[in-house]
Amino acid sequence: QVQLVESGGGLVQAGGSLRLSCAASGRSYSSYTMGWFRQAPGKEREFVAAITWSDRTYYSDSVKGRFTISRDNAKNTVYLQMNSLKPEDTAVYYCAADQGSTWSRSRLGWDYWGQGTQVTVSS
Repeated sequence: QVQLVESGGGLVQAGGSLRLSCAASGRSYSSYTMGWFRQAPGKEREFVAAITWSDRTYYSDSVKGRFTISRDNAKNTVYLQMNSLKPEDTAVYYCAADQGSTWSRSRLGWDYWGQGTQVTVSS
């Protein structure tokens, strides 16, 4: 069983930055693919970024070049550095973990989810 706890959300002006953190419990954390998803009101939950056990990173087109995902296995924590934020980045951001050998940009198949943290970007 893995528990994920996000932190770092808040209100920021357009063009600003935030760093989200996701603290994970569980012995096998370092072998999981970790990801960030987001869900805006009235919209589907969408993929934002992922990092594999070997530190390969993947991003959605909408955040590529602005967001950076990283992990610190010693601290069992994954981060999402968000720069040049836009009002359309406003959403609840969720941390997710996938313990399988493959992963998907779809929300389906991810094994564990955090409770989410609100990010609001004002114009």
